[in-house]
Amino acid sequence: MNYVPLWCRSNYSFLEGASHPDELVQAAAELGLPALGLTDRDGVYGVVRAHVKARELGLRLVLGSELSVDDGTTVVLLAMDRGGWASLCRLITRGRLRSDKGQCRVSWEEVCEHADGLIALWGGEQGLLAAEADPGPVGWALREAYGDRLYAMVTRHRREDDALREARVRARAARLSLPLVASTEVLYHTLARRPLQDVLTCIRHGVSLHEAGCLTRPNAEHYLRAPRAFEALFRDLPDAVARTLEVASRCRFELGQVEYRYPSEALPDGTTSARWLRELTFEGARQRYGGEVPADVRAQLERELEVIDELDYPGYFLTMHHIVEFCRAEDILCQGRGSAANSAVCFCLGITAVDPVRMNLLFERFISRERAEPPDIDLDIEHERREEVIQHVYEAYGRDRAAMVANVIRYRAKSAVREVGKALAIPETSLDRLSKLCGWWTAPDAETLRSAGLDPEQRSHQLLLSLVPEILDFPRHLSIHPGGFLLGHAPVHDLVPIENASMEARTVIQWDKEDVEALGLFKVDLLGLGALTQLHRTFDLLRERSGVTLDMASIPPDDPATYDMICRADTVGVFQIESRAQMSMLPRLQPRTFYDLVIEVSIVRPGPISGGMVHPFLRRRRGEEPVTYPHPVLEPVLRKTLGVPLFQEQVMKLAVVAADYTAGEADQLRRDMAAWRRSGAIEKHRVRLVSRMMAKGIPEEFAERVFEQIRGFGEYGFPESHAASFALISYATSYLRAHHPAEFLCGLLNAQPMGFYAPATLVHDAQRRGVVVRPICIVSSEWDCTLAEAPPEAATATADDAAPSGQPCDGGPAEAPPESAAAAADAAAPSRRACDGPGARLGPRSVASPSAAASLASIGASTSMGGWGSDSGVAAGLGWGSDSVAASVSASVSASVSAPAPASVSAPASVSASVPAPVSASV
Repeated sequence: MNYVPLWCRSNYSFLEGASHPDELVQAAAELGLPALGLTDRDGVYGVVRAHVKARELGLRLVLGSELSVDDGTTVVLLAMDRGGWASLCRLITRGRLRSDKGQCRVSWEEVCEHADGLIALWGGEQGLLAAEADPGPVGWALREAYGDRLYAMVTRHRREDDALREARVRARAARLSLPLVASTEVLYHTLARRPLQDVLTCIRHGVSLHEAGCLTRPNAEHYLRAPRAFEALFRDLPDAVARTLEVASRCRFELGQVEYRYPSEALPDGTTSARWLRELTFEGARQRYGGEVPADVRAQLERELEVIDELDYPGYFLTMHHIVEFCRAEDILCQGRGSAANSAVCFCLGITAVDPVRMNLLFERFISRERAEPPDIDLDIEHERREEVIQHVYEAYGRDRAAMVANVIRYRAKSAVREVGKALAIPETSLDRLSKLCGWWTAPDAETLRSAGLDPEQRSHQLLLSLVPEILDFPRHLSIHPGGFLLGHAPVHDLVPIENASMEARTVIQWDKEDVEALGLFKVDLLGLGALTQLHRTFDLLRERSGVTLDMASIPPDDPATYDMICRADTVGVFQIESRAQMSMLPRLQPRTFYDLVIEVSIVRPGPISGGMVHPFLRRRRGEEPVTYPHPVLEPVLRKTLGVPLFQEQVMKLAVVAADYTAGEADQLRRDMAAWRRSGAIEKHRVRLVSRMMAKGIPEEFAERVFEQIRGFGEYGFPESHAASFALISYATSYLRAHHPAEFLCGLLNAQPMGFYAPATLVHDAQRRGVVVRPICIVSSEWDCTLAEAPPEAATATADDAAPSGQPCDGGPAEAPPESAAAAADAAAPSRRACDGPGARLGPRSVASPSAAASLASIGASTSMGGWGSDSGVAAGLGWGSDSVAASVSASVSASVSAPAPASVSAPASVSASVPAPVSASV
């Protein structure tokens, strides 16, 4: 006789189950079981991974959850159909949203209210049916709500109290006329995981194994049994065993039945989504191209709109357009990136800023009929205002139709060593030494233990060595995706439960981005980017102080001075190309065009470096070796990069043309490249790629290098479209640094924290380039770093002759507005240098406490108030504000400019800048 395990908890019952969902599915298939029930605690976190694996193996899943009731007991609910799944998700959502993060409580009344389409298994160790107290009216209420869908669950785990508990269940089931169903609580797929389950229990309760007592299970009877073993355990209850098959046969729901519709925008009367998208797209195209849309652009738009309409994606593009329009209306700088930059529709709608037609980007990297999977648009938003956009999405679509995607925090080697070691009662000082010797992804070995001063022969240390590899990649807790939203035409909580996030006013679904992608659901990514905050603040300073209007679109392209600066690697503070690795590459690559910048952004990455592609590209670019192609079919793929693959799209194309991958297989390769958290996902492609390339006459050495690059992409590699979007911001920040250094410095300091360098380094770099930086003055300075006009005598000042703050003088002559933005920038500079006005002013609310005031006084910021020096008592007695962060931030900027800062002062934020000749700014 066979059976179906109906009560299984995976490691997505956080710190309870000791097996991955796919491990349970794999084990069930190997045991010959017809189905498997997955019932994680108060959620459905692991069902997608189980669904993917079950579909691969042809195993049927019974999906449900074990719900925590407010009286301290539990009940297992299984979804029979799509309606039952919606009932379960709504019930979990209700229990989660009323509880603190990580908690869930529902009432018996709610369990009864959500009975439609659900089967209830009542019993188990924590079930009210097996408790000492009589269930009373609860049993009759459940009986009335669920009818013949309520089963009494009989469990056996070979414990002393099993017989007494089972006697209660059977007696009460008889009184309520409930059929019996046999079950065991499955927590791991193999007996070998029992020690790990004990350790997880200790971690959950914050105790060591020596202190755990009755918290851990007393035996190893919680594994996935073979049919014969299960039948032997319940040999006296064959009907209860057979009923597991009956229950499974009644549960016909699977995740593939989920029908998801993207929410439609409010459209003009009688207009379809596709028609309205077409109108907006061509209206935007006329604006982008100055009236007449070029023929090649029109052809590309028609082709893209046809695919978008055919796959029913117009609503998604209209939503992104709506969000971008909101950002524009609220003066929030944003820019789309990622594969969306491959789309001419996105460019014309204003979602992205890179012209894919001129860049010859591949639209199929974004959307294709073959993959038929939803597009994924990443929208970068200036980081200080991203929350406004997020809350707007919540308000526009409603909390029931919009929720953020989760991010599952998983164990890595360092965290695993610390938490497993604590459960094993290993001293924390030893664990601290050991964790510092571990990489993020590699478990320690015996030699690492010896290096940390631990004995590999000691029993607890041996357990540490065996348990840490097992717990790697286990879910630890749920967090929030950086900006991913799931939006639905119908309530999202009918698809997946929603719960509270730790951040106020945020709610998240119980699936992460990989789950959403696996089910083909639409995700909107709203991501924060500090460089856009910096650009916005710099543009504002230029407009307010100089009358120069610049934005991302009007910055002069191909500016020689900007590229000269980049080629010198003079890029401190420039987006993406400011690291030491990038600086060492810039003089060798010598970027002179925008596409050179695209390559620069991409080439200093693990993918090209580990694949050995960097030096061949540089030699070919310098003409030191000929541009060759390992096979003629590869020339169209590699022509732009001189025969050397540098981008993710090129790797996908290589797989298609050189290894005969289908479009779907190439996309799976892309997924495996992106799955850098799952070690080994790429390895399964090695033999196929290398052997098929060699069969086409491609040298083995090149094929192996391509695979090593793919492996590197598994750590971090850029698609070309992504690099193009970032290169645009790199060029914009480079241009501002080259032509408006004072405004660039102020914008950069006001956008902190961001970038590679401390504010003091940024200030000294600006001084090196002739920007005069004034110290903070409590009387004169403002909250933010601002431009302060230089007095006439400062026109010849050097970086070491910083003008004192707040010296007024007459303004310079006004000049007629120039024709272009670039001309305005050049013409405004002399005027700024010749005139002077109020100095920078730090708002009194930035001084928060006696210690902050003392820090300001110690660097001379209060001398203009009568030489109070470092008398913190006087400063504090003025009753200034309460924001201590701003005070310490402001103090450190002054310290970086004029005097040594106290050790307690950290990052800067408030500075003023002035502009004497040749270029200047004052902090």
